[in-house]
Amino acid sequence: MSQALREERLLTVIVGPHISEKSHMVAESGNQVVFKVRTDATKAEIKAAVEQLFEVSVEGVSVVNQAGKVKRRGRSFGRRASFKKAYVKLAAGSEIDFLGAE
Repeated sequence: MSQALREERLLTVIVGPHISEKSHMVAESGNQVVFKVRTDATKAEIKAAVEQLFEVSVEGVSVVNQAGKVKRRGRSFGRRASFKKAYVKLAAGSEIDFLGAE
């Protein structure tokens, strides 16, 4: 894979931050951030993407495949989309601020 294609793929690996109660507790207790990522992304790609996009150093990455929930409205059933979450442990002194507030 050429360098240009690899960099373009790294820019699409991270879908966005995953905001929930659990991700907030993880961020406060440890130096971790939770992202929604592409379902075909690997740990190495996620690490490289976070280091490139946010200019921080990453200690480790854990991934979770989250199955979509079955939801019901009246007699009809539907299913939410499945997705992949990445728990990214940042090195000491590194920090990602999504709000940009000082």
